[in-house]
Amino acid sequence: MSKPDLLLVANLADRVVTQLDEDFTLHRYCDADDKVAFLADLPEGIRFVATGGSAGCSREIIEALPALEVISSMGVGYDAVDVEAAREHGVSVTNTPDVLNDCVAETTLGAMISLAHRLPECDAYLREGRWEAEGAFPLTAELTGKTVGILGLGRIGKAIAARAQAFQMQVVYHGRNAQENVPYPYYADLVEMARDVDWLVVIAPSTPQTKGIVSREVLEALGPEGRLVNMARGDLVDEAALIEILSQKGIAGVALDVFENEPHVPEALRAMENTVLLPHVGSATNQTRAAMGDLVVKNLRAHLAGRPLLTRVA
Repeated sequence: MSKPDLLLVANLADRVVTQLDEDFTLHRYCDADDKVAFLADLPEGIRFVATGGSAGCSREIIEALPALEVISSMGVGYDAVDVEAAREHGVSVTNTPDVLNDCVAETTLGAMISLAHRLPECDAYLREGRWEAEGAFPLTAELTGKTVGILGLGRIGKAIAARAQAFQMQVVYHGRNAQENVPYPYYADLVEMARDVDWLVVIAPSTPQTKGIVSREVLEALGPEGRLVNMARGDLVDEAALIEILSQKGIAGVALDVFENEPHVPEALRAMENTVLLPHVGSATNQTRAAMGDLVVKNLRAHLAGRPLLTRVA
């Protein structure tokens, strides 16, 4: 019996591809030089797509696969999948939530500690021989007793909040609506929250409504003692305004895991000392990526077997 066909849109890890190859005949769109021609030459009846959060799945791909039934995307964010086109064509979309919550929360707190205590600069100071030549490194900030405002108190946001409390931080949050049974004060207005906190952590999904939500007004409200951390998507922050305000010491610093035009990072950000810059590694551990990849496969196998999808988002 032949295996059903699957279009591999993203170049997923060997662990994932090996599992997929057990149940599907793989068509590697991710490796095609001429992707238009590749789509045109595909066999009829492809019902499955596997992809990643960055590669997503475009309307062009969806409309080229009239038999498509499910898109399984690796990552909690699925903004690169054309969900509107998927709905129009009756295609289900899945992501990989929960399995990365702890990892991203750990990375977030690590970035906050690094920024507050200036750990990358401390490391460079020692390696360059400046400790011996110039004496002690300047005093730094810390997290204890500070207030952190979380923009997007979802699964990951709650994991970040729990860890922030372990550092004796006060937690508040902003989202579309106040949540029941949440022990943190809610701000309906993001500017007001930014004005009242020491740290603003961005962990909301990228949607048309959240694009640019961390605006110049929000950054100015955060103020010269405030710090910004973005672990979500680059387009949630007005990057041009951020660079200008940072350069003028309008806020104390930023820790960024995501950028507006990844992997391009503006030279202005890379040149500043009051920044901690990470190459989108919030969930990038062996343990977490393995769990995410396994969930991609489990969703596809569930659909193949006629069972409900595990983590359907559309």
